[in-house]
Formats: sequence, structure tokens, C-alpha cells
Amino acid sequence: MLRACAVDFGGNWDTHLALVEFSYNNSYHASIKCALFEALYGRKCRTPIAWTEVGEGMLLEPEIVQETTDKIVQIKERLKVARERQKSYADKRRKPLEFSVSDKVLLKVSPRKG
Repeated sequence: MLRACAVDFGGNWDTHLALVEFSYNNSYHASIKCALFEALYGRKCRTPIAWTEVGEGMLLEPEIVQETTDKIVQIKERLKVARERQKSYADKRRKPLEFSVSDKVLLKVSPRKG
């Protein structure tokens, strides 16, 4: 994801690293069926958009909030494109498994407890 964003941000990608991390931690992960932040804290994260509702907007100028929101949207779009590209690559290389009756296969046997 960082590599995908580095091209858009040019030479100063490191200044946007915190935004990339924020976006990654608040993006949906199919493996856990929720965002990492939600999995860790049990609730959805309050995004910069919600900060103005609570009153913290006075600490930040509206331009900074808008710029941050735009960058987060851009990062999420890049994450989606990267995820789709990885899925298509994996799907191209995936071969269905076919077994015949006389084929030898390895079987994992777990030890019995008790």
C-alpha cells in the first residue's frame, strides 16, 4: 500500500506516512471481517470528519481537515486498487486441485488430547 501511495505523493511520501498508517488501520480487512482499529478497541474509529462534531475542530483549520480527509480517501482508493490487483494475480496462478481415487496424499493427524 505504501508503494502505491509513494508514486502519488512524490518525493515527500514520508510526511504522509502517518496518514497511510491511519488509513490502513481503519480499512476493512477481509481476514478479520472488520478494520484493525475496530478489532483492537471494539468500536469504530472517530475519523477527522467526526472531530468537528465533538468540538476539536477549533484546534485545526478547515483546510487541514479537508486536506487530511482527501489524502485518506486517496489512500483508501489505492488500497482497494492494490487489493484487486493482488486478487487478480492470485486468481490467475490458482489451479483447482483434482484428486483421483488411487492418489497418495499427505494427511495431517492431530494428536489426541486426554
